Amino acid sequence: MAESEITSNMSESEKHVGGYVVVGGGIAGVTCAEQLSASCPEEKITLITASPLIKAVTNFTQVSKVLEQFDVEERPATSLQSRCKNVHVLHSSFVTDLNVTDQYLSLADGTKVPYSKLCLCTGGTPKKIAENNPFVLGIRDTESVVEFQKRMVGAQRVVIVGNGGIATELVYEIEGCEVIWAIKDDAISSTFVDAGAAEFLLPQLNAEKDKSKGALKRHKYTVTKSVKGDAKAQGGALGPDWSVGLRMEGKIQGSHHVHVEYTCEVECVLTTEEMSSSGRTPDVFPSTNTGRTGDSPNWPVYVALTNGKLYGCDFVISATGVIPNTKIPLFAADFEIAKDGGLKVNDHMRTNIPNVYAAGDVCSASWEPSPHWIQMRLWSQARQMGAYAGKCMVADTTRETIPQDFCFELFAHVTKFFGYKVVLLGKYNAQGLESNFEYLLRMTKGKEYIKVVMKDGRMQGAVLIGETDLEETFENLILNAMDLSIYGEDLLDPGIDIEDYFD
Repeated sequence: MAESEITSNMSESEKHVGGYVVVGGGIAGVTCAEQLSASCPEEKITLITASPLIKAVTNFTQVSKVLEQFDVEERPATSLQSRCKNVHVLHSSFVTDLNVTDQYLSLADGTKVPYSKLCLCTGGTPKKIAENNPFVLGIRDTESVVEFQKRMVGAQRVVIVGNGGIATELVYEIEGCEVIWAIKDDAISSTFVDAGAAEFLLPQLNAEKDKSKGALKRHKYTVTKSVKGDAKAQGGALGPDWSVGLRMEGKIQGSHHVHVEYTCEVECVLTTEEMSSSGRTPDVFPSTNTGRTGDSPNWPVYVALTNGKLYGCDFVISATGVIPNTKIPLFAADFEIAKDGGLKVNDHMRTNIPNVYAAGDVCSASWEPSPHWIQMRLWSQARQMGAYAGKCMVADTTRETIPQDFCFELFAHVTKFFGYKVVLLGKYNAQGLESNFEYLLRMTKGKEYIKVVMKDGRMQGAVLIGETDLEETFENLILNAMDLSIYGEDLLDPGIDIEDYFD
């Protein structure tokens, strides 16, 4: 159906005859549309996106049965239409209404889009420590990255709040600038690794980095105003390689100048005027050898922490995670919402609304998970959920029964922190195991860190840092539930070729 044919006034015959519709141009939405296109090339598929740029998965590698590695590129929406001839992309700032009775969406310009099956992939919205503060920046999409790069020029100090993946990457990549890293935990990067792994990574915090980066990325983006003309449309979430090749340099000579403030949160963010009237004296940067000369400037913003510290800075980066993006008009429908704010979906990605599915950051898995799978709002799961949702939509249309995708059997994620490859498998931090579990550890300083979680002699999860080449072996050991109790601590003996032994 051409865009001009999707009219604002539908006749009775038009109702319920729309094809597959996907809302969201991020990883989950684009992957869902691609899966639908491949599964039913003769069917009409409509992708509604807030930006003319969509996220495309590239350089996809199936590392093991479950573990995937890929890059994400930002491409014009027309590129999807070129690859998938039956996909039509509609660019609209907002979906203003969802009519679940007559099965159509209303867009900001008055267009009505009928659907037979609908998948909502509207992603997540960054949690910000201070809304509408011009000195507090959330890193989520391409536009925010471009704004971040602009602010880094001439910056002497930034405060980073958060302890997840984006915060960890920023702390490592920023150069020529003092960095105050405020975390609520007693160890860095605790969203992904335990205290032992954090100690392994910590020496890299202020170490010199490898300068041999690729070409600098030049992000392109388009801002679309809302109907009221005063809001910007949010683009899709960043991909796994978002920081590669980006220039994150301030004005101070030298490399890393990072100080971590542990077990604290932001109490408040103060303007220069509020700081002056408070009568408080800001703390100085703990390191005296940062390469910056002269007295502290009159900082444009100040951050008061719950541990009593007060730091001035050029701007604040809020990287405290995301919340499901359900605060848009279409969610006025009677959706079941999980405790974390996501749309509840069953084991076939269906919401409680007939013919409406959800995938990616906006949804919350509400089925009984396998013993070794957990939901985390990561790009890897967004891709998997998007693809599986597409399969389920087609299967429901053709009245076929399909098993749940194998990717939900084992949590598996690969990323990079502080220059090290990091692989997380299963209940890697003993999530939900309660008691009677134990850790086996092997560490070679500066080279590798291996931790496995054991319970009743069986491997439940693992953290692999460095080029260990053990991910496939450990994946199989977890999935096969092999009794390993006879090996005891010898399981991680560096003199034993584990990979060959359990092949």
